[in-house]
Amino acid sequence: MVTLIQPLLSKKAADLMSHPVVLVPRLMSLAGAAHLLSQAKVSGGPVVDEEGHCIGVLSTTDFLHLAEGGRCKCADHPKRESVHSWQIFEEEAESERRVGDVMNHDPVTVSPHTHMGTIARMMIDAHIHRVIVVDDEDRPIGIVSSTDILAAVAHAEERSEP
Repeated sequence: MVTLIQPLLSKKAADLMSHPVVLVPRLMSLAGAAHLLSQAKVSGGPVVDEEGHCIGVLSTTDFLHLAEGGRCKCADHPKRESVHSWQIFEEEAESERRVGDVMNHDPVTVSPHTHMGTIARMMIDAHIHRVIVVDDEDRPIGIVSSTDILAAVAHAEERSEP
């Protein structure tokens, strides 16, 4: 197993990332963004400004926080045991809201050269499931998700089995 760990940890974001990336414009409506993410079969993506720079992240967690009544942080509020019908997101009431209003404004980004161990640590520390891989101009070029890291581990394990 020791021989397996070192080559695995030498993998970089460029080796692991999924691309092309579904980019979410910050001025897009929430309904439009939900449809875009659903059609692409992804649970989140980078939010970009008009120049294509990564300025945030929108994920299903953001939609859940919105349904709970706003941008709350899980650590600030106790977990609820149930959800009531009056807590469900109503599209008509939120039709004016844009992605930029509810996105996470502090995206976790990495360069294509960032090692897998560093990425995993960043995800754990930030309690997130994806990091955005950006170029030198902060334009998204890929995403490394927790699933991408697990796939690399599983693939390395398969290759090491006799």
